[in-house]
Amino acid sequence: MKTLLDLAIGESLAQPEWLTVTQDMINQFADATGDHQWIHLDSVKCEKESPFKTTIAHGFLTASLMPKAFAEVIAPSERIASMINYGIDKLRFLEPVKSNDAVKYQFKLVDVSEKPQGKLFKVEASCLLKSSGNPALVGGFLMLAVLKP
Repeated sequence: MKTLLDLAIGESLAQPEWLTVTQDMINQFADATGDHQWIHLDSVKCEKESPFKTTIAHGFLTASLMPKAFAEVIAPSERIASMINYGIDKLRFLEPVKSNDAVKYQFKLVDVSEKPQGKLFKVEASCLLKSSGNPALVGGFLMLAVLKP
């Protein structure tokens, strides 16, 4: 497994295993964020009124799974003191993640630039749904690698 500093622009990586997004994960995210909208929590109402017929994960829950997925495809580097989330470019939620569906992230390094604090990595990411093979989410993520002196 390569470190972030060893990746070449254009190189792609894929999360090795599918991650099931359970209703318990969705409930915990709702509690942590205060977003208790029925489409995420009320399976009975969803069965009757939702176009998806089941509860769905919050879009930002799906986005928040990205660091875990990235850590599964990138080895730690002795040269990096810290990784800092620097932001998101053009995040789009394309298809809902239904409760108990599984997701898997794919990443592509598209740019590396120098910053006073270290190297800024721009990574295109997509989160694929196991049920359909379609992307649930796409976006550009920015990560600052603070280098050791």
